[in-house]
Amino acid sequence: MSVTSIARAVAEDPVTAARAGATLAVAPALDGAIDAGREALLALQNPAGDWCFEFEADCTIPAEYILMMHFMDEIDEALQARLARYLRAQQVVESHGGWPQYRGGALDLSCTVKTYYALKCAGDDIHAPHMRLARDAILAAGGAARSNVFTRILLAMFQQVPWTAAPHVPVEIMLFPRWFPFEIYKVSSWARAVMVPLFVLCSLKARAQNPHSVQIAELFVRPASEETDWFPAQGAIGKLFLLIDKIGRFTDPFIPKRMRQLAIRRAEAWFVPRLNGEYGLNGIFPAMVNAYEALALLGYPPEHPLRAGCLKSLQNLIVELPDGSAYAQPTVSPTWDTGWAMMALLHAHPGDDAADGSSRARTKEALRRAEDWLLPRQILDHVGDWIESAPKPAPRPGGWAFQAENKYFPDLDDTAAIAGVLHLVGRDGVGGNRHAECTARAAEWLLGLQSKNGGFGAYDADNTHHWINSIPFADHKAMLDPPTEDVTGRVLAYLGVLKRAQDRPAIARAVGYLKKTQQADGCWWGRWGTNYIYGTWSALAGLALVGEDLRAPYIVKAVEWLRAVQNPDGGWGETNDSYLDPALRGRMVDTTNGSGGYLSTPNSTAWALLGLLAVGEAQSETVRRGIDWLLANQCAHGKYGGLWHDAGHNAPGFPRVFYMKYYGYDAYFPLWALTRYRQLAASSAA
Repeated sequence: MSVTSIARAVAEDPVTAARAGATLAVAPALDGAIDAGREALLALQNPAGDWCFEFEADCTIPAEYILMMHFMDEIDEALQARLARYLRAQQVVESHGGWPQYRGGALDLSCTVKTYYALKCAGDDIHAPHMRLARDAILAAGGAARSNVFTRILLAMFQQVPWTAAPHVPVEIMLFPRWFPFEIYKVSSWARAVMVPLFVLCSLKARAQNPHSVQIAELFVRPASEETDWFPAQGAIGKLFLLIDKIGRFTDPFIPKRMRQLAIRRAEAWFVPRLNGEYGLNGIFPAMVNAYEALALLGYPPEHPLRAGCLKSLQNLIVELPDGSAYAQPTVSPTWDTGWAMMALLHAHPGDDAADGSSRARTKEALRRAEDWLLPRQILDHVGDWIESAPKPAPRPGGWAFQAENKYFPDLDDTAAIAGVLHLVGRDGVGGNRHAECTARAAEWLLGLQSKNGGFGAYDADNTHHWINSIPFADHKAMLDPPTEDVTGRVLAYLGVLKRAQDRPAIARAVGYLKKTQQADGCWWGRWGTNYIYGTWSALAGLALVGEDLRAPYIVKAVEWLRAVQNPDGGWGETNDSYLDPALRGRMVDTTNGSGGYLSTPNSTAWALLGLLAVGEAQSETVRRGIDWLLANQCAHGKYGGLWHDAGHNAPGFPRVFYMKYYGYDAYFPLWALTRYRQLAASSAA
């Protein structure tokens, strides 16, 4: 809302003066910030019509890229040097000496072991200060023998530990029927994509080429051959699975060769159709690496189109940095980024009466091009792993994937966000309603995957076989895809903008799920973004859009929680440590100078504001202070000029295990918060 518009509204109705005063004070800065943010975001749109921001994880991914090259004996020396330079730069020299899961985090043993091994493969002298520091950190944490299961499997393939250090995961799992207690469709989509080619590697005892014979015996407290306690049992279920694991190892040599070959063919028949060309198996780095190595083990030559495409999918994840270093992304997020960028831009253009008509026209054209990119990427094919667990009869397909192409693995979070913004673009007349059928198909698909408890998972319905997280393979506790609060909130938000009477029963069940999962202090946990601030925004947005009473005690309690965790500077911030210690929820402690204060970040501030704005808090002092923080912390120049930036990781791939930095979150969410605030300020002053 411009200064002139607010002044006109106040002049016509003096009663609005008190409410509009705060907005009037910030209006010039607000308009300027939105204009700058809009122009910066428009400039980042790709020629094809999408947005795709960098997507950074921890050093595990670039380290594994180097190790993959040594596994295959396909070493790109120049790329290896750039990856190694990046790895060295990420080492936390000042405190623990190793590599964390996210910036500011504690030492992660497994990440540090892989990174040390990768740097040694790249030629780093083990007596160099950074290698000595990392080695001391590893040994102080118990040595490489205490690293996680996936790391020990990699070390077994490099013959650094015996195969007894890895869990027994026979490829014969592929022959288990659907009714069996453990089979591939009882785990999450990402787990099965990683596991199926890994079954082949483990069952055939894959051996890395390791052309330079790089060894890491110095990382073990005692020789790996003498280690016996690879799998400490936890609880009765854990002990039972360890017994089953021992029985499996004992019987493995007696498995008939014909059965093993049948199982290998079954695994190959599963992952080969899902290789997805240059986009990769499920679009995720660990699955793509396992598939690439499994193809080689199965005899596919380097020039075979499947193997060449798999390698290309891995190469496509490399990001070259201006300083001459490079890193490998865990995946890419063009669909997700494009949907939220559209949402931020939808009302970021000047009003119809504004002098800058060209800016409005360019924004509308950008939205139209984004629509053109998204619409044909809706997955309408009757394929996909979701069909296996969908309630019967299964709904018609209608989802979108996180990546540009990934037809076997559409997800509910992307689908709700994309269908929602397409509906709004059509409703607001920006792009024309070209997609009524596709948004209806999306709703049908989403509703068909509602879980029995009323919530929604990311990829599958009722993926709640929690005992699976106790098997030896699952020490990361990330094998499942149960319903979550944030995805449920997102689906509710979409159903809320559709406003269809036939959806009310499903909405009531989802609302009931959110009421049951609300934390005692009023917030909600966030599975796919950090963390309780993200979850609370997602839940509040969905609840408001489906018409819940905003004065209901449980919603008021959530609002009060957001107020309580606002920082003195007006912003919000949350550490990934809140996944380890819920007492830290909604907070990011400043550890840089010993002050003990709290830090604010652009994405957390935007999420908190969007949650508050959704439930009618536009005129509150809390919101005004949050808006002031965003205005004061917008970047004026450089790479992030017009946008916002914080270096911290802002989402978990798997809570407690793997975290990511969505660079787009500092671009579109703060801009959307500002545009939403301007919208609501305008309507309240009207």
